[in-house]
Amino acid sequence: MTQKLAPTEYPVHDFIRSRWSPRAFSDRAVEPEKLLSLLEAARWAPSSYNHQPWSFIVATKEDATEYNRLLSTLVEFNQGWAKNAPILILAVAKIRTDDGKTNRHAFHDVGLALENLILQATSLGLFAHQIGGFNPDIAREKYQIPEDYEPATVVTVGYPGDPQNLPDGLRDRELAPRTRKPLTEFVFTGKWGHTSPLLKG
Repeated sequence: MTQKLAPTEYPVHDFIRSRWSPRAFSDRAVEPEKLLSLLEAARWAPSSYNHQPWSFIVATKEDATEYNRLLSTLVEFNQGWAKNAPILILAVAKIRTDDGKTNRHAFHDVGLALENLILQATSLGLFAHQIGGFNPDIAREKYQIPEDYEPATVVTVGYPGDPQNLPDGLRDRELAPRTRKPLTEFVFTGKWGHTSPLLKG
C-alpha cells in the first residue's frame, strides 16, 4: 500500500489527509456490509432543498456480467486499470426537480454525496477513484437512464494494491507526491482575485 498523506498547511482531519485516488487496487473483495456503509454515508449528504438528486448503479466482480457492463462505459485507457477494482459505481444526477424545473445544484449535490462515500471508504481502509473519462451516452443506453437524469461519474472502490503492478507511466503518477494550489490562489475577499487578508499573516 502507498500512503500519501496530504502535506497540508493547516490542520485537517486525518481522513482528509489520507484520502487520495489510487489506480492500483487489490483483488481482495470488499465486504458487503462495508459497501452498504459507503452508500449509507452518501445517503446522508446535504442537498439543496433536500432533493437528494443522486442515484447509484453498483456493480461488483461477484456478478461478472454487470461488472463488465459498467466497465464498458469507461474509455479504453481507464478500463485498463479500473478493471482491477472490485467495485464500480455509476453516479447519476437528477437534473430536474419533480415539477420540471432545472436543478442547477444537482451535480454539486452528487459531489457532496460522493465525498461522504469516499471519506467513509477512507475510514474503513478502502480507497475510491472518481473517473470523468467515461461515455455518458453509452451509460444512458445500457442502463435506460431517463432524460431527466444525467450520468455524472464512475467511481472505483477497493482495497489498495501494489503500484508496481501498474504500467510505467501510471506507476510514476501513482508514486508521485500529492500537490494542490496554495490557498492564496483561490481564497479571495472584496473582489475577484484579491487574496483574502486571512492568508497574509
